[in-house]
Amino acid sequence: MQIIYGYSVIRKQTGKLLLLFVIAVPVWRMQMDERKQYDELKNRIEYHMNRYYNEDAPEISDYEYDQLMLELKSLEQSHPDWVTADSPTQKVGGSTKREAGVEVTHHVPMLSIQDVFTKEEIVAWVEKVQQMHPDARFCVEEKIDGLSMSLRYQDGKLMLAETRGNGLSGEDVTQNALVIPDVRKTLDLPGYVELRGEVYMSLKDFDRFNEEQENAGKKTAANPRNLAAGTLRQLDSAVVKKRGLKMFVFNVQDAYDNGDAVLMGSHAAGLDLLQKKGVAVVAHTPCSTAEEVLAAIDAIGESRGNLGHDLDGAVVKIDQIAYRADFPAGSKYSAGHIAYKYPPEEKEVVIDQIEVNVGRTGKMTFRAIFAQPVRLCGTNVQKATLHNIDFIHSLGISEGCRAICRKQGEIIPAIVRVTQRTERPYEAPTACPVCGAPLIREEDTCDIYCVNPSCPAQLKRTLSYFVGKDAMDIKNFGSRYVESLVEEGYINNAADIYRLAEYREELIEKGILGKEKNTDRILASIENSKANEASALLTGFAIRNVGRISARSIMRQYHSLWELADAAVEELVELPDVGEITARSIHAFFEEESNRNLLKQFEELGVNITSEASADTGASKPLDGLTIVVTGTLAHFGRKEIAAFIEEHGGKCTGSVSKKTGFLVAGENAGSKLEKAKSLGIPVISEEELMQMCRS
Repeated sequence: MQIIYGYSVIRKQTGKLLLLFVIAVPVWRMQMDERKQYDELKNRIEYHMNRYYNEDAPEISDYEYDQLMLELKSLEQSHPDWVTADSPTQKVGGSTKREAGVEVTHHVPMLSIQDVFTKEEIVAWVEKVQQMHPDARFCVEEKIDGLSMSLRYQDGKLMLAETRGNGLSGEDVTQNALVIPDVRKTLDLPGYVELRGEVYMSLKDFDRFNEEQENAGKKTAANPRNLAAGTLRQLDSAVVKKRGLKMFVFNVQDAYDNGDAVLMGSHAAGLDLLQKKGVAVVAHTPCSTAEEVLAAIDAIGESRGNLGHDLDGAVVKIDQIAYRADFPAGSKYSAGHIAYKYPPEEKEVVIDQIEVNVGRTGKMTFRAIFAQPVRLCGTNVQKATLHNIDFIHSLGISEGCRAICRKQGEIIPAIVRVTQRTERPYEAPTACPVCGAPLIREEDTCDIYCVNPSCPAQLKRTLSYFVGKDAMDIKNFGSRYVESLVEEGYINNAADIYRLAEYREELIEKGILGKEKNTDRILASIENSKANEASALLTGFAIRNVGRISARSIMRQYHSLWELADAAVEELVELPDVGEITARSIHAFFEEESNRNLLKQFEELGVNITSEASADTGASKPLDGLTIVVTGTLAHFGRKEIAAFIEEHGGKCTGSVSKKTGFLVAGENAGSKLEKAKSLGIPVISEEELMQMCRS
């Protein structure tokens, strides 16, 4: 409307009001950009909500997530007409999982608590409550970083334990709850009582679990919250019991027919009564004024480093339960509660040494070693990642400097700024710290590499990748066996894997691969892998930027790996999805005489180096040149199967929608990718339509 109005006026008074027309266009465009920003922000938050609530594998810290949510709320406040029921601000984050039991509808909705990030917001909220109820009291509690569970008791007997799920329904985890020591099987109270609490894992039990995993050569857990969530959803309650979950009750959800005046009258009095009955309740401090509330919050904050469990903030509740209904916070949040989120914990350290290590691909990694360990988020920390040489120089990090350390994502220690520099800046090494070979810096990147493919630091990691599912996929041949065989001298390069059958009796006698049955099973898997596609072997070479999908695409253009090995850089850059850096990496790899000799050994040992994909005399495939994204649940394929199907018919399957996406395959419960595809005008087809395309 601004543009049309401006144009009609301009026709009458062209000179004076031309500026009005010019100004109106940017305003309109700014609103369009804001809407695009809003939609992208929603999709981003949805992704991180799913990672946190459903996959128990967050990629960003709570603080970073909170900042995204604040940005979204700000946009919605400016544009209330944009808000829909599916906005992240309007719903609880999780979906119901079913690994541990059946779905149940909550008797009382298990909602979230509204977060605030400043002391001023706390004071304003307290004053607002006291304006309506001058006699209002408050209770300040630890907000434990775990997952919520409700317990339903009838006449003193535990009848049901349920997870939060989506806030309105969760899953029945009663059998698992019964083996958590803090969960009372019986409660000395008549009638109906429903309690809500936080299931968590102590830092001690978390460290014990990870130590056991490391000793067994298995994957360790990222943090106590994720491990607790995964444990509670286990099918086997014996696993739950072994891992040692704990629980604090923090709320009485409902109570009746039991003299419930205490339980449903004063929150603090209810918790005190439960504690007398043997229930483990959250640490709580009764308060009467805003000053007392702030003091209690500060006390919890100061204790963070000394607790046996992780905290997610501090909760302030109206003590008189009847008053809470006067302060609703929307459909997502519980009434009468507010949560203060502490800023990320930081400590000053002295960087005593910058440690340089060599990764699987030969890339140098940098790590700061502190002169003295510091306590961060409940654990002792003496090392922090430094990312790369550009990061080190940008912050002015050097040996002997003083710096601030923070746990990124409350998991990984990292240096965030330097507080006191030294006179001498840090210089990266010019030779590999393990093998002494020259180091090169890849053009236009911050990555520094060792040029020696036989560097001992790379060998174990490279071989573990070689036998893994993304490369040669040798079944039952884990990294633990690889390390043992390297240490015993049986494997010095990847080709030696195919000579292990010559040492069968020795391997059985020494038990390196287990007993006779397991040894023969692994040797059979090795033999079977000789028939893999040549692209699998190319992937196994671990050439920089050449993964499983790109290797398949490359080998569609060549009849054998020898043909690829002889290709010039100028030829390689003409291939689909191969850029200058990748082309140079491939050429440099096969230019090394040791690598050409390795390829010759594979050929002599009977490992397939010819490409079936190129044996179709150049016949075109229905999906040639198309980049395809899949979203939602499919009827005929799993995720890996649909990716293989698309690649088999010439296409490339990627995980994110962009302007380069050819089309989106949408199944049931398609999510944010569908909305993004529509906004970009990308065609959307069904699974059946994809299959029909590949038949024609």
